[in-house]
Amino acid sequence: MGSFFVENFGCRATQADGAAIEQQFRERGLERAATSSEAQIVILNTCTVTAAADHDARAAIRRIHRENPDCQIVVTGCYAQRAPHEIAALPGVATVIGNSHKHRLAEIVSGPFVPLTRLANQNAIDERSIFISDIFAHTELLAAPVFDAANERTRPNLKVQDGCDNRCSFCVIPQVRGNSRSLPLARILGEVNALVDAGYREVVVSGINLGRWGRDLAGETFPDLVHAILRHTSLEKLRISSVEPMDWSDELIELVASSPRVAKHTHVPMQSGSDRILRRMHRKYRPWHYQEKVEKIRSAMPAAAIGADVMVGFPGESDEDFEETRRIVEELPFTYLHVFTYSARPGTRAATMPNQVPVHVARERNRILRDLAAAKKLAFMRSLVGMRIEAITLKADSSQADVTDSLTDNYLKLRLHGRHQPNRWLQAFVRGVEDGMMIGACGTASLISADHSS
Repeated sequence: MGSFFVENFGCRATQADGAAIEQQFRERGLERAATSSEAQIVILNTCTVTAAADHDARAAIRRIHRENPDCQIVVTGCYAQRAPHEIAALPGVATVIGNSHKHRLAEIVSGPFVPLTRLANQNAIDERSIFISDIFAHTELLAAPVFDAANERTRPNLKVQDGCDNRCSFCVIPQVRGNSRSLPLARILGEVNALVDAGYREVVVSGINLGRWGRDLAGETFPDLVHAILRHTSLEKLRISSVEPMDWSDELIELVASSPRVAKHTHVPMQSGSDRILRRMHRKYRPWHYQEKVEKIRSAMPAAAIGADVMVGFPGESDEDFEETRRIVEELPFTYLHVFTYSARPGTRAATMPNQVPVHVARERNRILRDLAAAKKLAFMRSLVGMRIEAITLKADSSQADVTDSLTDNYLKLRLHGRHQPNRWLQAFVRGVEDGMMIGACGTASLISADHSS
């Protein structure tokens, strides 16, 4: 019996693909090795959203080849789809399998181990070990629950959508993942019910462009999916990952706000607060549209987590453009931000645009927004002190005898007094904020109030 190890890079979608790949190998009777250095087959499931992601994948290939020279290194994922020959040229790589063939990965590599070789007297790679085809003709969607290794018994993530029909000028994802496609509703309900039966209390649904779920199916929409999960499963808490601003319809906002079984957590990618930059990015909304959506969300859910992706250093971003972004971040009720520095991606329109922003300028803008986001998150946490809030227990802190970490319904880490079983939804009282984390306790209202008063 052979052994395998999957190392994932990048987003939740990539992690979901990695979980499905592991499932493929297990179904073929292979065992998962504890580390890459112990495996006979090592699969690197790559990301290519930034130059740093590409660099990380190449570094991992070199490390694994050095530590485990006899293993079969298989490289798949978005970087493999974008630049297969670049990867195939690296020492130790046996096979390169793009996203177009990822659904057959275990089948492809289960044959005899034949390392990639250069053809005789040519500076070329043996094409027989590269599996790539037109990603826009690809219709498969890998789906398997992803579990956080640190919290194995809580909060599985289920990818229900892949690909993207948008064509943002900075983004390479459509080129490596193809058009938007949805996991059928019956399959999603089956997966969620299986997770509930296995004892999970929260499931996170995710996708590359999640709000477009159902557009390729027979007249279904993302709110239809949320309604169906609430109606046809007994899941205690559904958490929705990132949804584009134009897909936060009034119906979806009302649905999230009104159901106690949907986490009060919204992630609304913004990218820029400058109208000029949004147009250059080919984003489908204007700053005032975005602001209106976020204000509607806050009005409907006063204590909800509201997060955003923001990019700095996009080509041509002036000091005035950045100031517009900084100002809208300051004004809107964000509780956290993911701040990215623009990275040119080969094949995108933005990569050839003039007026590329100097790296040191982009990094300083990144720092300014991260500091602002940290201040807003701290203010949000402090606003919850003295309140009761729902939280799901993660695990007891092994370094402290009487502490359990949890995650609140509105996406904040809450350190609870006492040791509690993981994977339990509890009512907690927020006692304070220490070292950037909320501190709380569980118990009856009277006991908690007495504890707080002391």
